[in-house]
Amino acid sequence: MANNPFITVRASRPLSEIEFCAWVAQAIPGDRLEYHRGYLAVDADKVTSDLDPNARTELACLRDRAFWSETAGLVHLVQQRLGLDRFAYLAIARPKTSRTARAVAQLAEAA
Repeated sequence: MANNPFITVRASRPLSEIEFCAWVAQAIPGDRLEYHRGYLAVDADKVTSDLDPNARTELACLRDRAFWSETAGLVHLVQQRLGLDRFAYLAIARPKTSRTARAVAQLAEAA
């Protein structure tokens, strides 16, 4: 059995929903993606966010897609505390199975 190293991806700029979909579709089990850094509940909220409306809307779409991907069994979602009210939001790829094949196809269509 090959011993493949896990890859952790940390974006240097805000990640789009499409980029997230592409990553999930091709990730191998155990790969990790930091899809947001900050306080997601505040950053994606219409009232509390400091982001411009377009960036906030894109972040909300990314948040929703990450949750959908977890519900579909494609990723685990975890948080790492970085400081007071600051977190790294990570998606960890799960094995793709026949049960998740349709979800992967839907991601490919979104990307």
